[in-house]
Amino acid sequence: MKRLTLADCFDPTGERFGVPTYPWRCAPDDLATRRQLRSRGLRPGGQDVAGQILRPRRRREPLTAYLYRIDLAKPVREMTPGRWRAHEAMMRPRRTCPACRRDVGYVIRPSLGTCEPCDTRPAADQRHPALRSS
Repeated sequence: MKRLTLADCFDPTGERFGVPTYPWRCAPDDLATRRQLRSRGLRPGGQDVAGQILRPRRRREPLTAYLYRIDLAKPVREMTPGRWRAHEAMMRPRRTCPACRRDVGYVIRPSLGTCEPCDTRPAADQRHPALRSS
């Protein structure tokens, strides 16, 4: 397959790819990705994809981000009490130290495996691996 260039990614009529296609960072202001909608407190709300952004890469397939119309987006649903309870139940094991069985109030790093007071490694080993002087 021929490698895409930024010029190949510009197809606002949708003739080549089936949906309007824009190069990276060149989408119209009335379209947004899921993350952009979420940052505005919106969700796609069941609407079809209105366009896409393609970002060419050298040796791999291009990155694709789907675009949705902002005027058709709906507000994000609020968390119900039942969903909050389910979220708390899901997070509880990640916050519980297996050594002392306390809820430490933060998610325990998988690389540590225990809370900081229970960690018995020497001080030099507790630093980030890139910062070690060995």
